[in-house]
Amino acid sequence: MKIFEIIDEENKISVGVLLYYEKEGTYIIELQDYLDEWNAPLLFTGYVKKQIYTIPRDISKLWVMERVIPSGRQNIGDILNCHKLKEYDELKFLEISKGRCCQDEMYIRTLDELPEYVARRKRRNLIDIVLLGGNRLLCFFANGTVKKVDLAKLAHIDDLGKLLCNEDLYNSGKVGTGGYFVTFNDSIDIPAWELYQVGANIDLTLDDFMAFSRRNILDTTDAGKILECSRQNISYMVKQNQLTPVREDVKGNLYLKGDVLKNKW
Repeated sequence: MKIFEIIDEENKISVGVLLYYEKEGTYIIELQDYLDEWNAPLLFTGYVKKQIYTIPRDISKLWVMERVIPSGRQNIGDILNCHKLKEYDELKFLEISKGRCCQDEMYIRTLDELPEYVARRKRRNLIDIVLLGGNRLLCFFANGTVKKVDLAKLAHIDDLGKLLCNEDLYNSGKVGTGGYFVTFNDSIDIPAWELYQVGANIDLTLDDFMAFSRRNILDTTDAGKILECSRQNISYMVKQNQLTPVREDVKGNLYLKGDVLKNKW
Protein backbone atom coordinates (compact mmCIF):
# COMPACT_ATOMS: atom_id res chain seq x y z
CA MET A 1 0.00 0.00 0.00
CA LYS A 2 1.21 3.50 -0.88
CA ILE A 3 0.29 6.49 1.28
CA PHE A 4 0.10 10.09 0.07
CA GLU A 5 -0.88 13.18 2.04
CA ILE A 6 -3.11 15.61 0.13
CA ILE A 7 -2.13 19.21 0.88
CA ASP A 8 -3.98 22.42 0.03
CA GLU A 9 -1.14 24.85 -0.63
CA GLU A 10 -3.42 27.89 -0.84
CA ASN A 11 -5.13 27.34 2.52
CA LYS A 12 -2.04 25.70 4.07
CA ILE A 13 -3.95 22.68 5.40
CA SER A 14 -3.77 18.95 5.11
CA VAL A 15 -6.89 17.83 3.24
CA GLY A 16 -6.47 14.13 3.90
CA VAL A 17 -4.72 10.99 2.73
CA LEU A 18 -4.80 9.07 -0.53
CA LEU A 19 -4.26 5.32 -0.11
CA TYR A 20 -3.31 3.16 -3.08
CA TYR A 21 -3.59 -0.62 -2.84
CA GLU A 22 -1.22 -1.79 -5.54
CA LYS A 23 -2.36 -5.40 -6.02
CA GLU A 24 -5.94 -4.42 -6.83
CA GLY A 25 -5.27 -0.93 -8.19
CA THR A 26 -7.75 0.55 -5.70
CA TYR A 27 -7.73 4.11 -4.36
CA ILE A 28 -9.30 5.23 -1.09
CA ILE A 29 -9.26 8.83 0.15
CA GLU A 30 -9.55 9.60 3.86
CA LEU A 31 -10.39 13.25 4.50
CA GLN A 32 -9.57 15.24 7.61
CA ASP A 33 -12.67 15.53 9.79
CA TYR A 34 -12.20 19.28 10.26
CA LEU A 35 -13.08 19.94 6.62
CA ASP A 36 -16.32 21.66 5.71
CA GLU A 37 -18.05 22.41 2.42
CA TRP A 38 -15.91 25.56 1.96
CA ASN A 39 -12.43 24.06 2.22
CA ALA A 40 -13.05 20.50 1.03
CA PRO A 41 -12.24 19.62 -2.61
CA LEU A 42 -15.29 20.31 -4.76
CA LEU A 43 -15.70 16.65 -5.67
CA PHE A 44 -16.12 15.73 -1.99
CA THR A 45 -18.35 18.54 -0.68
CA GLY A 46 -21.49 16.38 -0.89
CA TYR A 47 -19.84 13.79 1.37
CA VAL A 48 -18.46 16.34 3.82
CA LYS A 49 -21.91 17.92 4.21
CA LYS A 50 -23.11 14.51 5.40
CA GLN A 51 -20.02 14.18 7.64
CA ILE A 52 -18.69 11.33 5.53
CA TYR A 53 -14.91 11.51 5.43
CA THR A 54 -14.03 8.10 3.98
CA ILE A 55 -14.55 8.47 0.23
CA PRO A 56 -15.73 5.47 -1.86
CA ARG A 57 -13.23 3.85 -4.20
CA ASP A 58 -14.92 5.01 -7.43
CA ILE A 59 -14.99 8.66 -6.35
CA SER A 60 -11.45 8.42 -5.00
CA LYS A 61 -10.23 7.15 -8.36
CA LEU A 62 -12.19 9.89 -10.14
CA TRP A 63 -10.25 12.48 -8.11
CA VAL A 64 -7.00 10.85 -9.22
CA MET A 65 -8.04 10.67 -12.88
CA GLU A 66 -8.93 14.36 -12.88
CA ARG A 67 -5.29 15.12 -12.04
CA VAL A 68 -3.42 12.97 -14.57
CA ILE A 69 -2.96 12.89 -18.32
CA PRO A 70 -5.82 10.84 -19.82
CA SER A 71 -4.91 7.56 -21.52
CA GLY A 72 -6.77 8.64 -24.67
CA ARG A 73 -4.69 11.74 -25.26
CA GLN A 74 -3.61 12.03 -28.90
CA ASN A 75 0.14 12.13 -28.22
CA ILE A 76 0.12 9.70 -25.28
CA GLY A 77 2.81 7.55 -26.95
CA ASP A 78 5.26 10.45 -27.06
CA ILE A 79 4.48 11.30 -23.42
CA LEU A 80 5.11 7.70 -22.33
CA ASN A 81 8.44 7.70 -24.20
CA CYS A 82 9.40 11.01 -22.63
CA HIS A 83 8.94 9.56 -19.13
CA LYS A 84 10.41 6.17 -20.12
CA LEU A 85 7.17 4.34 -19.40
CA LYS A 86 6.30 1.15 -21.29
CA GLU A 87 2.56 1.46 -20.63
CA TYR A 88 0.01 3.88 -19.26
CA ASP A 89 -0.05 4.03 -15.46
CA GLU A 90 -2.12 6.76 -13.83
CA LEU A 91 -0.29 6.38 -10.51
CA LYS A 92 3.07 7.04 -12.18
CA PHE A 93 1.70 10.19 -13.78
CA LEU A 94 0.19 11.23 -10.45
CA GLU A 95 3.57 10.84 -8.74
CA ILE A 96 5.42 12.65 -11.55
CA SER A 97 3.10 15.68 -11.30
CA LYS A 98 2.81 15.39 -7.48
CA GLY A 99 -0.94 15.45 -8.01
CA ARG A 100 -1.01 19.06 -9.19
CA CYS A 101 -3.59 20.28 -11.68
CA CYS A 102 -4.86 23.62 -13.00
CA GLN A 103 -8.16 23.44 -11.11
CA ASP A 104 -6.82 24.04 -7.58
CA GLU A 105 -3.67 24.45 -5.46
CA MET A 106 -3.48 20.93 -4.13
CA TYR A 107 -0.58 18.50 -4.33
CA ILE A 108 0.46 15.18 -2.79
CA ARG A 109 3.53 14.00 -0.93
CA THR A 110 4.54 10.50 0.15
CA LEU A 111 4.07 9.39 3.76
CA ASP A 112 5.86 6.47 5.41
CA GLU A 113 3.02 5.56 7.75
CA LEU A 114 -0.68 6.15 8.29
CA PRO A 115 -1.69 9.28 10.21
CA GLU A 116 -3.32 8.51 13.55
CA TYR A 117 -6.79 9.55 12.44
CA VAL A 118 -6.67 7.14 9.48
CA ALA A 119 -5.36 4.29 11.63
CA ARG A 120 -8.17 4.97 14.10
CA ARG A 121 -10.83 4.82 11.39
CA LYS A 122 -9.38 1.62 9.95
CA ARG A 123 -10.13 -0.11 13.25
CA ARG A 124 -13.76 -0.05 12.12
CA ASN A 125 -12.94 -1.67 8.81
CA LEU A 126 -13.98 -5.24 8.08
CA ILE A 127 -11.89 -8.32 8.70
CA ASP A 128 -14.42 -10.83 7.41
CA ILE A 129 -18.11 -11.39 6.73
CA VAL A 130 -20.48 -14.34 6.70
CA LEU A 131 -23.40 -14.27 4.26
CA LEU A 132 -26.44 -15.31 6.27
CA GLY A 133 -29.95 -16.17 5.12
CA GLY A 134 -32.59 -13.48 4.79
CA ASN A 135 -30.13 -10.98 3.25
CA ARG A 136 -28.27 -10.50 6.49
CA LEU A 137 -24.53 -10.23 7.04
CA LEU A 138 -22.45 -11.25 10.03
CA CYS A 139 -19.67 -8.67 10.06
CA PHE A 140 -16.35 -8.98 11.90
CA PHE A 141 -14.58 -5.64 12.39
CA ALA A 142 -10.92 -4.90 13.07
CA ASN A 143 -11.65 -3.52 16.55
CA GLY A 144 -13.12 -6.87 17.63
CA THR A 145 -16.76 -5.84 17.26
CA VAL A 146 -19.17 -8.29 15.62
CA LYS A 147 -22.47 -7.06 14.18
CA LYS A 148 -25.41 -8.58 12.35
CA VAL A 149 -26.65 -6.35 9.53
CA ASP A 150 -30.02 -6.53 7.82
CA LEU A 151 -29.34 -5.22 4.32
CA ALA A 152 -32.99 -4.21 3.93
CA LYS A 153 -32.22 -1.31 6.30
CA LEU A 154 -29.90 0.20 3.68
CA ALA A 155 -32.65 1.19 1.27
CA HIS A 156 -30.67 4.18 -0.07
CA ILE A 157 -27.92 1.95 -1.52
CA ASP A 158 -27.98 1.96 -5.32
CA ASP A 159 -29.22 -1.35 -6.80
CA LEU A 160 -30.13 -2.72 -3.35
CA GLY A 161 -33.42 -4.06 -4.73
CA LYS A 162 -31.52 -5.99 -7.39
CA LEU A 163 -29.23 -7.40 -4.69
CA LEU A 164 -32.04 -8.50 -2.39
CA CYS A 165 -33.89 -10.44 -5.08
CA ASN A 166 -30.90 -12.04 -6.83
CA GLU A 167 -29.45 -14.95 -4.87
CA ASP A 168 -26.40 -15.36 -7.12
CA LEU A 169 -25.57 -11.68 -6.80
CA TYR A 170 -25.97 -11.82 -3.03
CA ASN A 171 -23.76 -14.92 -2.76
CA SER A 172 -20.96 -13.08 -4.60
CA GLY A 173 -20.49 -10.83 -1.55
CA LYS A 174 -16.98 -10.49 -0.15
CA VAL A 175 -14.84 -8.05 1.82
CA GLY A 176 -13.42 -5.33 -0.43
CA THR A 177 -9.94 -3.86 -0.53
CA GLY A 178 -8.51 -2.97 2.86
CA GLY A 179 -11.76 -3.96 4.57
CA TYR A 180 -13.26 -0.63 3.51
CA PHE A 181 -16.44 -2.12 2.07
CA VAL A 182 -18.41 -5.23 1.19
CA THR A 183 -18.75 -5.68 -2.55
CA PHE A 184 -21.22 -7.77 -4.52
CA ASN A 185 -20.04 -8.86 -7.96
CA ASP A 186 -17.42 -6.11 -7.61
CA SER A 187 -20.10 -3.62 -8.65
CA ILE A 188 -22.30 -2.89 -5.62
CA ASP A 189 -20.29 -1.58 -2.65
CA ILE A 190 -21.53 -1.03 0.89
CA PRO A 191 -19.10 0.96 3.10
CA ALA A 192 -17.78 -0.70 6.25
CA TRP A 193 -18.56 2.40 8.33
CA GLU A 194 -22.22 2.17 7.30
CA LEU A 195 -22.44 -1.52 8.17
CA TYR A 196 -20.91 -0.66 11.54
CA GLN A 197 -23.46 2.09 12.06
CA VAL A 198 -26.63 0.12 11.29
CA GLY A 199 -25.60 -3.32 12.54
CA ALA A 200 -26.84 -4.91 15.77
CA ASN A 201 -24.08 -5.90 18.20
CA ILE A 202 -23.53 -9.63 18.66
CA ASP A 203 -21.86 -11.02 21.79
CA LEU A 204 -19.32 -12.96 19.76
CA THR A 205 -15.70 -12.48 18.76
CA LEU A 206 -13.70 -13.62 15.78
CA ASP A 207 -11.73 -15.84 18.17
CA ASP A 208 -15.03 -17.49 19.21
CA PHE A 209 -15.87 -18.07 15.56
CA MET A 210 -12.40 -19.46 14.85
CA ALA A 211 -12.62 -21.77 17.87
CA PHE A 212 -15.95 -23.12 16.61
CA SER A 213 -14.49 -23.65 13.14
CA ARG A 214 -11.40 -25.45 14.43
CA ARG A 215 -13.30 -27.78 16.74
CA ASN A 216 -16.51 -28.38 14.84
CA ILE A 217 -15.71 -28.38 11.11
CA LEU A 218 -14.37 -31.75 9.91
CA ASP A 219 -13.11 -32.96 6.58
CA THR A 220 -14.15 -36.36 5.21
CA THR A 221 -11.14 -38.10 6.74
CA ASP A 222 -11.91 -36.75 10.22
CA ALA A 223 -15.58 -37.73 9.90
CA GLY A 224 -14.57 -41.24 8.85
CA LYS A 225 -12.28 -41.58 11.86
CA ILE A 226 -15.02 -40.54 14.28
CA LEU A 227 -17.61 -42.83 12.71
CA GLU A 228 -15.03 -45.59 12.11
CA CYS A 229 -16.07 -46.00 8.50
CA SER A 230 -14.70 -45.50 4.98
CA ARG A 231 -15.01 -42.48 2.68
CA GLN A 232 -17.48 -44.51 0.63
CA ASN A 233 -19.68 -44.92 3.72
CA ILE A 234 -19.55 -41.18 4.33
CA SER A 235 -20.58 -40.55 0.71
CA TYR A 236 -23.50 -42.97 1.11
CA MET A 237 -24.65 -41.20 4.29
CA VAL A 238 -24.62 -37.86 2.44
CA LYS A 239 -26.73 -39.31 -0.38
CA GLN A 240 -29.19 -40.65 2.20
CA ASN A 241 -29.39 -37.20 3.87
CA GLN A 242 -27.89 -38.61 7.06
CA LEU A 243 -25.03 -36.10 6.78
CA THR A 244 -25.18 -32.58 5.34
CA PRO A 245 -21.88 -31.18 3.97
CA VAL A 246 -21.01 -27.63 4.99
CA ARG A 247 -19.06 -27.40 1.76
CA GLU A 248 -18.54 -30.08 -0.86
CA ASP A 249 -15.39 -31.08 -2.78
CA VAL A 250 -13.02 -29.65 -0.18
CA LYS A 251 -9.39 -30.61 -0.71
CA GLY A 252 -6.55 -29.77 1.65
CA ASN A 253 -6.77 -27.17 4.43
CA LEU A 254 -9.78 -24.97 5.16
CA TYR A 255 -9.30 -21.19 5.47
CA LEU A 256 -11.41 -18.15 6.31
CA LYS A 257 -12.28 -16.29 3.11
CA GLY A 258 -11.44 -12.90 4.60
CA ASP A 259 -8.01 -14.13 5.68
CA VAL A 260 -7.32 -15.24 2.11
CA LEU A 261 -8.64 -12.03 0.49
CA LYS A 262 -6.47 -9.70 2.56
CA ASN A 263 -3.41 -11.14 0.83
CA LYS A 264 -4.72 -9.68 -2.46
CA TRP A 265 -4.62 -6.10 -1.17
